[in-house]
Amino acid sequence: MATKTIFQKIIDREIPADIIYEDDRALAFRDVSPQAPVHVLVIPKQPIRSWADIADADAGLMSHLTLVIRDLAKKLELADGYRVVCNCGPDGGQSVDHLHFHLLGGRTMRWPPG
Repeated sequence: MATKTIFQKIIDREIPADIIYEDDRALAFRDVSPQAPVHVLVIPKQPIRSWADIADADAGLMSHLTLVIRDLAKKLELADGYRVVCNCGPDGGQSVDHLHFHLLGGRTMRWPPG
């Protein structure tokens, strides 16, 4: 059996997190090492390793995650703007092998980001 990722442990409530949203398909919680005043991670409860591993059958889930991110941005009062980031693979900066989106806001974002 594969080792659980830290995100799976959060889903399973084996480790604590500051959860701000949950439904049957998604979970959102505050990042423990925030890179902006608002830094939330949005993850699917279904284990998908990375952006590269999204299957055609996951289209409904991906749409749902997009709407969750949109609604959280409204809830967190990010009307002046925000950034959504999904790192893919080691060279893309992905540090946890569980698909996740960073919702960052509360400050002006700079470009280029990396």
